[in-house]
Amino acid sequence: MRLSVEDKHTRTASIETQQLIIARCLEQNPEIIVVQTYIDNGATGTNFHRPGFQQMLSDIEAGLINCVIVKDLSRLGRNVIDTGYYIERYFPAQGVRFIAVNDRYDSSSPDHAHDGIIIPLRNMINEAYALDIAKKIKAQQRQAMKDGKYVGGRTPYGYLKAPDDCHQLIVDPVAAEVVKTMFQWAAEGDGLNTIAVRLNEAGVLAPSHYKKRLGEITHENLIGNGNWQTRTVAKILRAGVYAGDLVQGVSKVIDHKQVRASADEWTVVRDTHEAIVSRELFDAVQKVLDCAAQQAKDREIHSWSPNLLRGKIFCAHCGHSLHRQKCVRKKTPDVYVYHCISNNRIKKGACPGVFIDEMNLLDALADILQEQLDTTLGQYSLSPENLSKEAKEQKSIQDKIASRKQEIQQLRTYQRGLYEGLIQNHLSQDEYFALKDKYEAKIEAVSKEIEQLKAGLAIIARQLEQYKMLSQDAQHIKEDRHLTAALIDRLIERVEVSREKQITVHFRFQSEFEHCEEVLNQCRNM
Repeated sequence: MRLSVEDKHTRTASIETQQLIIARCLEQNPEIIVVQTYIDNGATGTNFHRPGFQQMLSDIEAGLINCVIVKDLSRLGRNVIDTGYYIERYFPAQGVRFIAVNDRYDSSSPDHAHDGIIIPLRNMINEAYALDIAKKIKAQQRQAMKDGKYVGGRTPYGYLKAPDDCHQLIVDPVAAEVVKTMFQWAAEGDGLNTIAVRLNEAGVLAPSHYKKRLGEITHENLIGNGNWQTRTVAKILRAGVYAGDLVQGVSKVIDHKQVRASADEWTVVRDTHEAIVSRELFDAVQKVLDCAAQQAKDREIHSWSPNLLRGKIFCAHCGHSLHRQKCVRKKTPDVYVYHCISNNRIKKGACPGVFIDEMNLLDALADILQEQLDTTLGQYSLSPENLSKEAKEQKSIQDKIASRKQEIQQLRTYQRGLYEGLIQNHLSQDEYFALKDKYEAKIEAVSKEIEQLKAGLAIIARQLEQYKMLSQDAQHIKEDRHLTAALIDRLIERVEVSREKQITVHFRFQSEFEHCEEVLNQCRNM
């Protein structure tokens, strides 16, 4: 069963109606046993990435169900190509009977062979309906924007929806005071970062956490870390909504991706709701922000050397990325340092603080890498003796694969003999199906073992290749302690530095060898 947002206004499409229609169908087909009911409520039929539908496919492939019933073809989907694929290709290949009650379609019926033209035609009508509905909804939203109605889901920080009109914004007295303070600080010359720190130090809830407290946000992925950040402050100070204007349609969907629309595509309507700050204060803050942005553009740009640890180096105390800073020297070469900026960007006392010279860090990393590579290569040494052992292990796995393939051939021979036994009345129908299921289950189990053994062979080959690469990396570090970005990316997952300059490295290669050994142990015990 499926119900999209646009269907919710139609009683004939409700989940309850669909359940009732399918229940009547089941009354006429008592041989069908209901295993599971799959429901996608509020999901469009133009794509099939729906939780209920995907779970149904998983259960089909697991052999749990062999029949699918829907109220009509549009409940399966409104996409011509994909809907046709599932009805005409996927379901038959999986041995699944498909019933669309209101369309009087049943794939098990001898008459369904004549539906080769009707089914695609109905699917085209369903898709055209979905596209038409989507266009109408977009047109209605665009008109509502032009009429000065708010069409967003969540309201901007500082506003709530009117109890009697979800398209009308009203001032949230609590958050509005924070917004006023932010604009006042900005007008007085406080930068974005200063405002963020002042809010964090004052213990003001960040917008997402405040909205969670109000119940507007429930999903954890939308909440963030709870701290005010410069981009959040900038977004609020730039938003015309706080001067009483609605600026909507700033983003659009292209090829299923949301992108920013050009300014001439925005819908701007002035004085649609109560302003939180005066238009004079809002304009003054825009001038301050524009001036700061221009100064940043005019600032002299110094060339920087590549950041070899970009995205890999973190503070061991607060977990934030360490900031790389260039220290310009007049008489000596410039130096680079890494330091934690949580105290400057979040609030004082947010972190004990970390500071380390890049040259010293890279030199220490070379020592740590050399030591770990020597340990790992020694542990998984591929001496002539070990190479002989690996060859024997490969031969053992290959023999096991050959043996299991022979076993499958034998099982298939037994399986073919079952039908002859049924025809010649040596087996009853119940015995035939019981033995057939038994052989199929055994063939499936042995096939999975073959796949595991093949994975073991691939692991051995990959382990040999990995060992050779690590040996080359170890030799490179011994001969030239200069670390490259490619070498670091290949060997290191994460680097953590503490206030005491203790360096913790999470390696990429160690876990790979451990996984290889785990897979090989499974193969040895098979």
